Amino acid sequence: MVQEKLLSRVAEKMQRLNSLRPLPADAVKRLHEEMRLLHTYHSNAIEGNTLSLSETKLVLETGITIGGKTLAEHIEATNNAKAFDLMEEIARERRAVDHVTIQEVHEVVTAGILEDAGRYRSHNVRITGAAKTPPDWSKVVGSMDELIREVAENRMHPIDAAAFLHHRFVEIHPFADGNGRVARLLANLYLIAKGYPPMVVRTEDRERYYRFLRSADAGDLVPLTNFIAKAVDEGLTLYLSVFGGDDELVPLKELAETVAPYSQEYLSLLSRRGVLDAVKIRGVWHASRRTVMRYVEAHERRR
Repeated sequence: MVQEKLLSRVAEKMQRLNSLRPLPADAVKRLHEEMRLLHTYHSNAIEGNTLSLSETKLVLETGITIGGKTLAEHIEATNNAKAFDLMEEIARERRAVDHVTIQEVHEVVTAGILEDAGRYRSHNVRITGAAKTPPDWSKVVGSMDELIREVAENRMHPIDAAAFLHHRFVEIHPFADGNGRVARLLANLYLIAKGYPPMVVRTEDRERYYRFLRSADAGDLVPLTNFIAKAVDEGLTLYLSVFGGDDELVPLKELAETVAPYSQEYLSLLSRRGVLDAVKIRGVWHASRRTVMRYVEAHERRR
């Protein structure tokens, strides 16, 4: 279950976003490009790809080759971006999360990298650092049948369902490689189909992300669910910021000088603790005027 305070914040932002629909075409285009880049960079970096965010942007926009980087890293960038586009297309067409769509996404993610792209594994594997061993390869199809059915029939909150789908998919480990990338795309596919913006699992959160997956392996899905809820919350913040005004994301330094009666250092501390609704953009904490004004008003009331 998602923390009540976080779930309430997500619901409030969803209500504001829905009130702005249909979104302007130029805003949709900007949001797509931004989330596509962020997802591609972070999802690949989590798996060890060494292209930086700016290098990933260059590869996707110009197709140039970055010196000192492997061919595989370039292919991973273009593949993951294509898979992000495919994931959005599947969501728009309201296609089911089934064997066909799952294998289609994997085929795009691993094209030119794996010989068995798009095909379930035909041998047993172990996941480094995981306490549990994935099921025998002969049980993959049956396990995926069960997962697909459970996702289709679930009555959970969409964030709970996305977290369940993500973890169970990784636990089954249906492909020889590329499972993490596909799991993050499938979680986003489910969220987008339910009206939510895509979420980004950031590479700087890699250790926490893996720790929460291990907790889920041990039967406690709550930490992973809240982790994904926070990522959804940040995605909503990015979407709303496109419309400017009080929702525009501004560096904390500027907010400390113009809005808040607090120092930049204090606002940064609140952000790191998760007290202030803020996001890190290229290493710098940003928040909206709306968020800071709400915090100031709430703080004054408590005095």
